[in-house]
Amino acid sequence: MLHDRVLVSGESEGERRSGGGILIPATVKIGHRLDWATVVSIGPNVRSVKVGDRVLFNPEDVAEVEVRAEVYILLRERDIHAVATTRLDEEKAGLYL
Repeated sequence: MLHDRVLVSGESEGERRSGGGILIPATVKIGHRLDWATVVSIGPNVRSVKVGDRVLFNPEDVAEVEVRAEVYILLRERDIHAVATTRLDEEKAGLYL
């Protein structure tokens, strides 16, 4: 990875369930919705994200890349809206923006 790039493993865009357990098919288009993904690799200039963190991003502004038959999403660090992490360093834990 170069510069401020972040490679993430995208969440499944298939069927999902609502909080009440209702199955929502993949064909249903929901308004502007952000997605979560897991960080797989980062560039040397990335400061706020570590490998293994979960990040929130806009799925409409992404580039997809296939590596060894796996589809990943390539983002810039500035395109990440939030980070969910379990690491405890520098008083940053949980979900931060």
